[in-house]
Amino acid sequence: MYPCHLVSTAHGRLAYPSSKAGLPLGLKCATLMSMRILIIEDDREAASYLVKAFREAGYVADHAADGLDGYAMAESGDYDVLVVDRMLPKLDGLSLIRSLREQTIETPVLILSALGQVDDRVKGLRAGGDDYLPKPYAFSELLARVEVLARRRASVPSAEPTIYRIADLELDRLSHRVTRSGQEIVLQPREFRLLEYLMRNANKVVTRTMLLEHVWDYHFDPQTNVIDVHVSRLRAKIDKGFDKPLIHTIRGAGYMVRVGSDGDEE
Repeated sequence: MYPCHLVSTAHGRLAYPSSKAGLPLGLKCATLMSMRILIIEDDREAASYLVKAFREAGYVADHAADGLDGYAMAESGDYDVLVVDRMLPKLDGLSLIRSLREQTIETPVLILSALGQVDDRVKGLRAGGDDYLPKPYAFSELLARVEVLARRRASVPSAEPTIYRIADLELDRLSHRVTRSGQEIVLQPREFRLLEYLMRNANKVVTRTMLLEHVWDYHFDPQTNVIDVHVSRLRAKIDKGFDKPLIHTIRGAGYMVRVGSDGDEE
């Protein structure tokens, strides 16, 4: 395994190391260094250690403390690898993985478990896991296995659509063009990212925390109404003048892009 960090050359310049075949690893390194990992672990001490270790290795690491929260976060599809403890409260690890696979969510999953017999490992892999690491383990091995899963996923062409459509609303991710009923709508960069994330998760509740993390890149609550202000501006551009609103505020939960209303809006 080659390290994904810059090294000093004989000429005093910084560059990515090369593979044995003489190929630059810069592209692979850039892919890995942007990796997002979700750790689903109910042992808070163990989870805190893993989050810190992965972040020190240069990766983005988030944590969910039970199976239900983990499923909700994993369902967003914004993670490159999931590290899932098998014995979880509310929804056990294997059931969580099966549910994700049933929803055609193919994010690579590494299972951590104190159950390390052959039958246990086989059950984990057949449930939809991509790798299985028994406890106790060395973090260096866990890190190497996670990086392998991320590289394997990066080598598969992405099936993510370049155009999102909801009713008569269309967003083109490549041209950054938004139209509704054929009328072009001009959005600011942040508004475009906000709409893109909402449309990517169409018909699902998107919480304010999710928006802070994925649109604003905040991993803390700034205690402002910045999200409400931007959603209000976006709604004025997307829904004003049209018969059917598409951006909905879900009472006590967050926001959703969908056609129609279920009566649970503010």
